[in-house]
Amino acid sequence: MSELTLTVMRLGFLAVLWLFVIVAVQVIRSDLFGTRVTQRGSRRGADARPQQNRQAAAPPQQRQQQPGRQRRGAPTKLVVSEGSLTGTTVALQGQTITLGRAHDSTIVLDDDYASSRHARIYPDRDGQWIVEDLGSTNGTYLDRTRLTSPTPIAPGAPIRIGKTVIELRK
Repeated sequence: MSELTLTVMRLGFLAVLWLFVIVAVQVIRSDLFGTRVTQRGSRRGADARPQQNRQAAAPPQQRQQQPGRQRRGAPTKLVVSEGSLTGTTVALQGQTITLGRAHDSTIVLDDDYASSRHARIYPDRDGQWIVEDLGSTNGTYLDRTRLTSPTPIAPGAPIRIGKTVIELRK
């Protein structure tokens, strides 16, 4: 083998070795410090105002039957009261809220006991909010009771997913 071939092979081996070390350090770093959780602002786009105007113009009997319509005294926000996201608030605007480790969830949980698609909270036709476990491994608890089916949520009732506790508030 020529001297040039041997030198290229040594440099290639050295590059692969350094690449392995860098990847190993990144894996250890992510295990120690976790993933970065970013706060998401509430989605108040151009669609919100025209929809409100359409609801205001609708006849009274039609306004009462629309799904997602807030009743008087109904919860208006979802608050994280325990866990790594304590203090995070999400406005309840009639849309489904997903909870889990997946990056496309509404609330991204950095919790070892949460599944990627853990649970969802959604309004029913009567304006009441429902929590549903999405087949998670460790379960979703509402007032210390493990959920087995979609269940209505009372305002202030704790929803526990791993170390994270979430409540509906007015």
